[in-house]
Amino acid sequence: MATSEPSSRRTFLRTAALVSAGLVGSGAISRGERLLAAVGAGGPEDPEVPNEIVAKILQDISRGRPITRGHLSLDMPAAAEDGRIVPLIIESDLPMTVDRYVKVVHLVVDFNPDAHLAVYELSPAVGTVSLSTRIKMKRSTWVRAIAETSTGELWAAYAHVNVTLNGCG
Repeated sequence: MATSEPSSRRTFLRTAALVSAGLVGSGAISRGERLLAAVGAGGPEDPEVPNEIVAKILQDISRGRPITRGHLSLDMPAAAEDGRIVPLIIESDLPMTVDRYVKVVHLVVDFNPDAHLAVYELSPAVGTVSLSTRIKMKRSTWVRAIAETSTGELWAAYAHVNVTLNGCG
């Protein structure tokens, strides 16, 4: 038995090294965008409004103004193994000057118990819009980031995240 153990360990390590080399060589690790949810401008069509709760939230945010995809990015995993800790990054290329800046960023998670998950109030003093946090997600659904500028424009980014383990109890 003692002689077969080192052989099994060597076989395992050799296989693991070959698999790692294959992933690196194929570029699968360096092309992280393929692992992320579809987000930002040029992605799939805007997600449908799933229910009256989200419709009311979006109406309250927009107050009749159009919400346009662009100038905002929402970086999240396409698949979250644990809905209790789903990382996200929201960034914007909009200016942060006294005359024009992002004043509010809304985070809406369609099927969460509290769908209007967060509101971030910003000022020009921030310098750049870059928010990073972790959220809880009840189930697989769309996540919406909506930025409102000081001039009243609304910009959005969307991500669909598949949740394996329910994060809301």
